Amino acid sequence: MSVSKPEIINKIAKNFPNLYKKDIVKLFDIFLFEITKALSRGERVELRDVMMFESRIQKKRISLNPKTLERIEVPEKKSILFKCSKEWKQKINEK
Repeated sequence: MSVSKPEIINKIAKNFPNLYKKDIVKLFDIFLFEITKALSRGERVELRDVMMFESRIQKKRISLNPKTLERIEVPEKKSILFKCSKEWKQKINEK
């Protein structure tokens, strides 16, 4: 089961009734934007005791097309590494 952005915003709004929903949406968008911007700059994003994001560069390489066995050059690209904290892993695996 996946969780969507509106579901997260609704849960936050229920837990904090003194905040306006539009303010929660704006904060959530800023939060995601800052993480994206930091990862695009090659920085590591670490939320202590929760999770960590890191962008890694995959070098360009020569790959094979399995159908035609043709060699294809794959350009350099960035990928994102995600690690969950030990505490969160334990909480997830409890249920």
